[in-house]
Amino acid sequence: MRLTHTVLSNSSNVYHVQYVEEFRKDSGPKLQKFLEERATKEVNWLSDWWASVAYLEFRNPVVIHVSPGIVLPKQNYTDTAGQLRYAAKLVAGVLDYKIMVDEQTLEVEYMGKNPLCMTQFYKILSACRTPGLKKDMWECFPPDEPNPPTHVTVIHNNTFFSLEAYGKNHKPLSVDQIYNQLQKVVEMSKNSSTPVGILTSENRNTWAKAYNHLVKDKTNQASIQNIKRSIFVLCLDELLPGDMSDERSVAAKMMLHGGGSQLNTGNRWFDKTIQFVVGRNGICGLSYEHTTAEGPPVVSLMDHVAEFCKTEHDEGLPAENVKPVEKLEFNLDNKSLEAIDQAKKDLDKQVKDLDLTVAKFTDYGKNFPKSVKLSPDSYIQTAFQLAFYRLYNEPCATYETASLRKYQHGRTDTIRSCSIESLAFCKGMCDTNVSQEQKRELLKKAVNSHKNYVNEAINGQGIDRHLLGLKLAAIKNGMNVPDLHMDQTYSTSCHFKLSTSQVPSKEEAVLVFGPVVPNGYGLCYNPQESQIIFGVSAFNCSPETESNKMANSVRQSLIDMKNLMAGSVQAKL
Repeated sequence: MRLTHTVLSNSSNVYHVQYVEEFRKDSGPKLQKFLEERATKEVNWLSDWWASVAYLEFRNPVVIHVSPGIVLPKQNYTDTAGQLRYAAKLVAGVLDYKIMVDEQTLEVEYMGKNPLCMTQFYKILSACRTPGLKKDMWECFPPDEPNPPTHVTVIHNNTFFSLEAYGKNHKPLSVDQIYNQLQKVVEMSKNSSTPVGILTSENRNTWAKAYNHLVKDKTNQASIQNIKRSIFVLCLDELLPGDMSDERSVAAKMMLHGGGSQLNTGNRWFDKTIQFVVGRNGICGLSYEHTTAEGPPVVSLMDHVAEFCKTEHDEGLPAENVKPVEKLEFNLDNKSLEAIDQAKKDLDKQVKDLDLTVAKFTDYGKNFPKSVKLSPDSYIQTAFQLAFYRLYNEPCATYETASLRKYQHGRTDTIRSCSIESLAFCKGMCDTNVSQEQKRELLKKAVNSHKNYVNEAINGQGIDRHLLGLKLAAIKNGMNVPDLHMDQTYSTSCHFKLSTSQVPSKEEAVLVFGPVVPNGYGLCYNPQESQIIFGVSAFNCSPETESNKMANSVRQSLIDMKNLMAGSVQAKL
């Protein structure tokens, strides 16, 4: 069991040997046996547990805390007609992607020579989460079930509609036909409705109580079931904040939380696995509920749709027997209206607390670290370590997502980017007595140490999910949670002040999410060949953190690291 990459920033940076030894000799082997027995009965011993513990049992709101937002490049439309025309193409693009899902012809992805599990790709459309008082439920309505979903949920001015996406003989509607349907949606919702969708932004227990009351009414029950069974949600936003000076960051907020109760948060259904957002003035992107998939399957869909929207398509004859759009009704009594009012207040507190910056680093991208034979991801992660160290004069526990899709139904493990080697590099960079050559060597060691950890994690040798499994095995078998898991040092090592993820895309897009601890940062990045786009989040309630300050520190670290390594290249010449 490897614990060497956990570096603590306080005086207790030595593990409690007693707890480790007790765990190794006593409870550890017993719990390991339980896991091995579970592995003989399950396709993947962890995947169901992970979905429950990380998502369905998590009681915080999915907004900011769970569901990421993705910002697409700004589109060039400026009026309602342009907005609806783009939205119509987007819907057609999703339906085009869905053909590959329905026929199971998506191209299998590989990591080197190893095929990757594609299960997640088949669980993002026609899927939805449902709130529960202690644990939520997630459902997917596959294309091979009787009467599979054939409609899209459209939300405009907080009003919900069901748009049938296919005509006679299951022929998809053409772009023009979808455009006409969207025009009717706008005509039927000129005035804003009561924002029932804002309930989905609530604490999960609070939302579950409101949900259970809502569905006592048969009309509400039918409308919610229609939303749950739809292929995806399309949000047509009308509003933008007054200050648009940082347009990319504003767009990120629209995707992540909708901007608040006075803007577009009521124009959402955050339980839906996929909801595309097409806003005013070319702002667009999507939000996705995280229970069943990481970023890559969602980005695959997004990239396909973005490319589809750029090209013209011969759609042949239009579909026949097009059904009219159907407005979904809600009967809201005083209790539901009170729940909606409270949800507005709770959501606005979250929105006010979130500090979010999207930045584009254009000095270089993946091209430079590759040119000096360093792993781009490990290089960028080392820049994050330096950026944090320069701000706080200490390292911190850092989470980076490691994909386990090499294994059937695999999800993620943790790459602990903060290491002994990264700390040595950070200290060296800040020490004027350390020579440039020594700093270069420290950088190379830090980058290569991270690269080695990545290889271990993606090959099932990470420590975090294994330790979680051992803890869950104790709970499931009525045993005490081992002292090792209860120790403050272990808790500190899992207090991830930097929660990071690389989500590459062909587009100039960036994924954003909230921090996982109150005094931490969420940091997601899209490394492209000649630029790096990244989103940084923090909470305003923490006096320690500021997203723009962190973004600037990352930018400066990337500049300094290139100057350092470029000196090495010049010396060789």
